[in-house]
Amino acid sequence: MKPLTRAYTLIAAVVLAGIYFQPLWYIALEAPQYPEGIEMYIWVNKITGHEENTLQNINILNHYIGMQMIEPDSIPELKIFPYIGGLLILLGLLVWWKNEPKWMYVYASSLLVLSLLGIFDFWLWEYDYGHNLDPHAAIQIEGMVYQPPLLGSKWLLNFKAVSYPHIGGICLALSCFLMFWAMIHEKWYVRSSRIPTSND
Repeated sequence: MKPLTRAYTLIAAVVLAGIYFQPLWYIALEAPQYPEGIEMYIWVNKITGHEENTLQNINILNHYIGMQMIEPDSIPELKIFPYIGGLLILLGLLVWWKNEPKWMYVYASSLLVLSLLGIFDFWLWEYDYGHNLDPHAAIQIEGMVYQPPLLGSKWLLNFKAVSYPHIGGICLALSCFLMFWAMIHEKWYVRSSRIPTSND
């Protein structure tokens, strides 16, 4: 591996550690009766709100429209993802230490695939909460579902749901980008080193 490629790999592994210190995703509900909004943060191992009783307020609102309660302790992904993230960081450091291009491709592919699977799992989680409604809910509107957007904003009755990556999610995306760029740099170097010069 070229020195710059190794540097990209090391930085990607270090940046990935940011998922343990900042939320991955941010979801907010905005409505006239909640002028400051209700903000929920999804971490690699927990779900929190901007206030201590945020999840309780969200669960109360969800109860009226038949959505399931959000219970972080019952979500298996929040127990599994911290270990997956740790393994990816260790793999990145191992690739940097071994200094072999083939391992860099393994790491980059693993990071990208697992990140995409994590986003897909998050979408499935949103889908289940938004579609699997209690038929005996107090408020029922035929054909109405309450799946928040994966990215962007969406009106759900009189609530505007907003969903974006937070700093931890940006760290994950940056780590993937760095490894993608490292692969391009390594391939370009190998290809350019094989181009015959006029002195050959």
